[in-house]
Amino acid sequence: MPLKLYDLTAHELRELLTRREVSATEVCRAVFERLAEVEGTVQAYITLDRAGALARAEEVDRDLRAGRDLPLLAGIPFAIKDNICTRGLATTCASRMLHNFVPPYDATVIEKLNAQRAVIIGKTNMDEFAMGSSTEHSAYFTTRNPWAPDRVPGGSSGGSAAAVAAGTAVCALGSDTGGSIRQPAAFCGVVGMKPTYGLVSRYGLVAFASSLDQIGPLTRDFTDCALVLNAICGPDERDSTSAPGGTGDYTAFLLDDVRGLRLGLPREYLGDGLDEGVRRIVLEAAAVFAQRGAHVEEVTLPHTEYALPTYYLIAPAEASSNLARYDGVRYGYRAPVTGDAVDMFKATRSRGFGAEVKRRVMLGTYALSAGYYDAYYLKALKVRTLIRRDFEQAFEKFDLLLAPTTPEPAFRIGDKTEDPIKMYLSDMFTLAVNLAGLPAVSLPGGFLDGLPVGIQLIGKPFAEGTLLRAGYAFQQTTDHHRRQPALTGEILHAAGGGSPKDENGSLFPGEGRR
Repeated sequence: MPLKLYDLTAHELRELLTRREVSATEVCRAVFERLAEVEGTVQAYITLDRAGALARAEEVDRDLRAGRDLPLLAGIPFAIKDNICTRGLATTCASRMLHNFVPPYDATVIEKLNAQRAVIIGKTNMDEFAMGSSTEHSAYFTTRNPWAPDRVPGGSSGGSAAAVAAGTAVCALGSDTGGSIRQPAAFCGVVGMKPTYGLVSRYGLVAFASSLDQIGPLTRDFTDCALVLNAICGPDERDSTSAPGGTGDYTAFLLDDVRGLRLGLPREYLGDGLDEGVRRIVLEAAAVFAQRGAHVEEVTLPHTEYALPTYYLIAPAEASSNLARYDGVRYGYRAPVTGDAVDMFKATRSRGFGAEVKRRVMLGTYALSAGYYDAYYLKALKVRTLIRRDFEQAFEKFDLLLAPTTPEPAFRIGDKTEDPIKMYLSDMFTLAVNLAGLPAVSLPGGFLDGLPVGIQLIGKPFAEGTLLRAGYAFQQTTDHHRRQPALTGEILHAAGGGSPKDENGSLFPGEGRR
């Protein structure tokens, strides 16, 4: 069987490139050939940059032929969530509001990937302004889960997770405000890490909720996760919330040994609302860690039940403030209306934002309004402190917490769009981590009726190394991360897929792909 370059990890490709057994151009072309095969069904990308990707790959090849030392991610194909600014390449946040917005600068993480000589394939689909859990709230189209095209890939970083799972990118970047990296990673059977708040610069990330947002990697295994984290972490003077330090070699933590690690199983994460099959997989993972020499014991996080309402007051309040800038005046969509400025503001925001974004903006505006600020927003901040203290107390005894990532495997497209509360509950096990500013990672823990199930490891602040150690050891014992979806021509036909649209086409639904 011929070698499928698009199925390999970044570190495997790095070895082949170094030995000159393949070229970066061959790798890049293999990914675009894979795109032509499956993107018509998966629909992971909003914008493709074939010319830019091939040009970067050719530059890497010239340096390889010249015998120059290159960074570890040189020539590796990346997908970038479409809320991370890329100079000269459209950044739409999957919203009509930012149709045709082309940033004049790169986000810090893009500067760092460029310094690594990574190959950026394109920008991935997402829930509009990162508000959603299924990528069904994109203004353009719904991304499909590579494991089952009738199911969602998760959200809001669904396009990035689906691209890595489908082989249309080797690694990807996403953003996580309440689970938006980890939940799609779980649904698509890949590794997705939400770093400690401040470890990775948010400069150039289009803001949703500024005290919660964090950029992180989506990869196929923990070695790649460590390599990408090495590349993107570190302080940034352009981000006032950036944490000092945070640099080093995370690959040093990739040890096949968890002896002595203390893992807590949060009681509240294994109760009502959790699918029985998912609970079984989490407990099986706990048994794997215990067999490898880790100490596993139950722990309680008593304020967990308040995490969901707390999040859905704080995040919408910050979204209301951040999205106030989209008024049709400075940049972005402007509704063509006759009348005064107020009419233009109303029409622009009514037509430019989708239903879910408007729902959250209105909720946040209400929570911040006079007479309700103390009753809702201020109280939510106080509960946030209690949730953070729960974790602090748990970490006095444990090194990591082990929990489900999601309450169930990927649900069918359309199942939850009519009931926002059901959709919000998809993040019930992830959003407390953002409220506390902690690092966490979702990794493939098993399969349920052919669908991936993610397990979640939660760490102390800046304990990414411990997360990598535990996850790496788990993957040396299990093979869940090596399984790949069977995206064949038959599945494409059954799902009504076809070839990807011309990347120079229009961005709006039904009119092609940029």
